Amino acid sequence: MAENCLFCKMVSGAIKPDTVYEDNDILAFRDINPQAPAHVLIIPRRHITSLNEIKKEDAGLAGALLIAARRIAEDLGAADAGYRLVINTNRDGGQTVFHIHLHLLAGRPMKWPPG
Repeated sequence: MAENCLFCKMVSGAIKPDTVYEDNDILAFRDINPQAPAHVLIIPRRHITSLNEIKKEDAGLAGALLIAARRIAEDLGAADAGYRLVINTNRDGGQTVFHIHLHLLAGRPMKWPPG
């Protein structure tokens, strides 16, 4: 856990997110500033700063994040219509909380390019 990390505070229970899914390795919750009708953040419970910090031994955790995303999309009723997963990496990539996380966006047609 990183002491000043917002997401680590959610994992520890110091801050209570609007949780939609959790297991031993993953926590997923609704974004407080949604960019789509359904906007869920999916994080590992273990602090990893960004995608640049992920290691080969984290492959199982990375896969678990994707499997959780699929399950959440199904639970939201968005799997068949479609959804988008985004990982922002570092400042120029749009990352504002430096704890790796996936954005699951659904509930409206997505446009390309994203921005």
